[in-house]
Amino acid sequence: MSFISVNNVWQQYDDQVVLEGLNLSIAEGEFCTLVGASGCGKSTFLRLLLGQEVPSKGVILLDEQPIANEPDASRGVVFQRYSVFPHLSVLDNVALGLELPRSALLGRLFGKAKREAREQASALLHKVGLGHALDKYPTQLSGGMQQRLAIAQALIMKPRVLLLDEPFGALDPGIRKDMHVLLLELWRETKLTVFMVTHDLCEGFNLGTRLLVFDKVRLDPHAPGAYGARITYDIPLNSDRRAARAAIESLQTA
Repeated sequence: MSFISVNNVWQQYDDQVVLEGLNLSIAEGEFCTLVGASGCGKSTFLRLLLGQEVPSKGVILLDEQPIANEPDASRGVVFQRYSVFPHLSVLDNVALGLELPRSALLGRLFGKAKREAREQASALLHKVGLGHALDKYPTQLSGGMQQRLAIAQALIMKPRVLLLDEPFGALDPGIRKDMHVLLLELWRETKLTVFMVTHDLCEGFNLGTRLLVFDKVRLDPHAPGAYGARITYDIPLNSDRRAARAAIESLQTA
């Protein structure tokens, strides 16, 4: 049984087709990396999974039910630009994810409930390597530390799906390597289903268990918006690294 099913999904804005005829079956716990040229719909697909957008045609199912048409606690997301609250401490940034759903009116918990939320947030921050920075503010953190904070924000609600849109694109190579190690450790521990968009083909190849390559296979110079991108390669990396390398090399030489 598929955990996530993508059935003949199209996405179109006015006369611009961005995605066409996507069909996928994703098992729970897979780590899917999404690669392809700029503008070929990778981030659009991520927004469809998040519920920020509704497909123009087709349906996306989560546990055999249509995916909610707005973000919810089942799906966490991390963007390249750090989505943190600059006026809150590191600890409060993460604890807020537990407080808001339980206190929609005030946005804050009190007493025992607040202590428990902060204890959970603190434990997660220690896990992502920010235990020493609980009282700092985001502006006092390096880029890598801010991205660790953003990951903790996404994980505090214990989502079943983690969506990553080029989360390490702005980081230096050394820091990116450290973040790769952290992400794989968290994935193995939580057994999350992960979708990660990246422009770094080696990153996509090395991190994922499944490589999805997006590309436009049909072009009409007289109607540039008539056709969208498809998934041209869908490769299980654990069993066919050679095919994945061939796909990557074809993209690099295209």
